[in-house]
Order: sequence, then structure tokens, then C-alpha cells
Amino acid sequence: MLLPLLLSSLLAHISVAVARPQSYAVWAADSAIKRGQGNGLDSSGKPTVSYEHGELQWGLRQLYEKTGNKTYYDYIVSAANRIVDVNGVIASAYKPADYSLDPVRTGPTFLYLYSQTKQAKWKTAADAFRGQLNGQPRTGEGQFWHKLRYYNQGWLDGIYMGDIFYAQYTKDFQSTNTTAWSDIASQFTLIYKNTLQKPGSANYTGLLYHGYDYSHTAVWASPDRGHCPEIWDRALGWFFMALVDILDIFPKTHSGYASIQNILKDLAPHLRDAADPQTGVWWLVMTQPGRAKNYFESSGAAMFVYSLLKGVRLGYIPDADGSIVKAAKKAYQYIVANWVIANSDGTMNWMNTVEVGSLSGNGTFEYYVGVPLVVNDLKGLAAFLLASLEYERL
Repeated sequence: MLLPLLLSSLLAHISVAVARPQSYAVWAADSAIKRGQGNGLDSSGKPTVSYEHGELQWGLRQLYEKTGNKTYYDYIVSAANRIVDVNGVIASAYKPADYSLDPVRTGPTFLYLYSQTKQAKWKTAADAFRGQLNGQPRTGEGQFWHKLRYYNQGWLDGIYMGDIFYAQYTKDFQSTNTTAWSDIASQFTLIYKNTLQKPGSANYTGLLYHGYDYSHTAVWASPDRGHCPEIWDRALGWFFMALVDILDIFPKTHSGYASIQNILKDLAPHLRDAADPQTGVWWLVMTQPGRAKNYFESSGAAMFVYSLLKGVRLGYIPDADGSIVKAAKKAYQYIVANWVIANSDGTMNWMNTVEVGSLSGNGTFEYYVGVPLVVNDLKGLAAFLLASLEYERL
């Protein structure tokens, strides 16, 4: 009996292995769509204005442009129609008075659909987000607060959530607004200045802490610049994706372009060097590599692969010796070998993405490693779609 069982197990493994499609980007997208992820609705079927959905739609848009498969475009339209009515009013799940940057991440979808259809509703919806940014609370230096309830706090996450939209809106409707372009560049340079880990710090990486409190009143704020104590991989991942995406939009003739690119060029080699030497991927808490309870986290890894490969491909990141692309490829190969699981229905499961990370508490190592992992978390799955698009361009 043992031999038939072994053969059966081996054949089952082989059948799953060969079921994997040629494109992981397509597989990730099709799996998300089959599960109804990123469709404009929350788990209870109510409209939700979600940055995760905006992130997925960014990937679906690129996949549509690459493949011409209108399924991806239609899915974006369907999802966006669930949160914007015929008059351009955004669903009530969006609370402008919260001054949260998170929902603004759906704004690039509105701008994209306006560019494709010229339907006024999408411009009206985008105007609502642009209006929020006009009143967004700021630190004394001009950094957007991440949310109204996070007093005087700038987070890396918020750059991705708010400033890609801010830049695209400016390009589309106010391209000569040099004040806006300078403000966008300032969002990047301020967060960089206030969160950059300095040489001589314990567990030095040369990368960026999750966020900072300009008022120094948060329990975690450091005495010098008010930054939090740890470097969390996904926050840094959001920022890296913002760096490479903003340079597609930002005018090269404005001095802010060079400022943003210089940040990217400074950080990229440090990110390469922060990868675990054996696996090639990155720790959840990057300032505590190898510490008990720390682990390799998938959403940050996928974001880093996307950012490094795109940055090199477009010439934003110099890579004369090929070491950055080599590091990104090694990480991607670990990702597909360990975090992509084939299902019997032809979809894939995505593993090892941490559910959330916040500076609402004490910002400690124990907090970050205590947050649960979620299977098929869209923040990670969408990042894997983006990473796969770049890897497949190689």
C-alpha cells in the first residue's frame, strides 16, 4: 500500500506544479478577481473606499495595458462604480472630516477612468479628494498628517496613499502649478529627513523609520526628530513604490524631480544590503534581523522587488554592477517558492502578509510581531501582482 500512496502523492504534487500559469501576474490578478477582491465592497457587501483596492486597481491597469485583456479594465470600472455614484459623489464610507490619507489611494483610479471615458463623475470624485488635501492638517514644516487623529504625525504609508494622486491630479489639471509640485516634492523630502536612520544607530540600515511625530508627544517619539523606534517593512515598501511611481508623473524640469530621485538612489543600495543573505528577502522588523519572533514578511518583499526592478528598468536607480537586479530576482524567486500556493480551483493563495501596522500604540518590536498574518491579504497580493509585472518584463 505504501508505494501506491507515495505515487499518488507525487502525481498530485506534479499536477499542481504544472498547473501554474506562465504569468504569475495574470495568476495573481485572476485569483483576486475570482474571489471578488478589490471590487469596491467590503466583506459584508457594503461600499468601501479602500487603499488596498486602489493598489490592486493600479496593478490591473498595468496588466490591461500589457495584455489588452479588457476583463481587467472592466473590473476596475465595476469596482469604481460601486463607490462613486452617477453624480460623482463618493460613497459614505469615505469620511472627509477624518482627513485620512488612506482612501485617497483610490483617487488614481478616478483620474485614470476620467482620462479613458471623460465622464464628469470621475473628475467630480477626484475633485473631492483634491479638496481634502487643501485642508489636510500639516506639521509646522508642512508635512501632511497621516490622519486627523494622529496629531502631527507623518507616516511613510501616507506618501503612497496621498501623493501619487496629488501628483497625477496636478499633471492632469494644473500642470503649471509650481506651488503644488513643490509641495509634493516637500512631502517626500520632509518624511525622508525626519525618518532616516542615522549612522551609529543600533542595528543601522540606512533606511527609514515607519513615521515621526513632529510634536514629540507620542509615547514612541525619539528625542531628536520624534521618529518611532523601528523600521517596518511594509511602511518602507509603500514609500519605495511611491518613489518609483511618482517619477513617472513628476516634471523633470522641476527641481523636486532630482530631489525625489536622489532619495531613491540613496535608499536603494541600503535596501539591497538589508536583505537576508540566505533567503534574499526582508524581515518584518528590519531593525531587528534574526531576533526571536521576527519573520520574513511577504507584502514588503513584493513591494521592494517591484520598486527595485522598476527603478532600474526606467533608469531611476543606477545599477552598473547588476547587484540590485540580482538581489530583486533572488527575492522574487524566494517569494514564488514559499508564498505562492496553488489551489485545486486554479487560483493561487498568497501567504505571509501581516494584517496591519500602525503607530497608534507604542510602536515596539513586540507590537509589530504580534499582529496576525492573513492568507490572501490584498495589500500583499496586489504588491505581488506588481512585482510579477516587473519580473516578467525582464
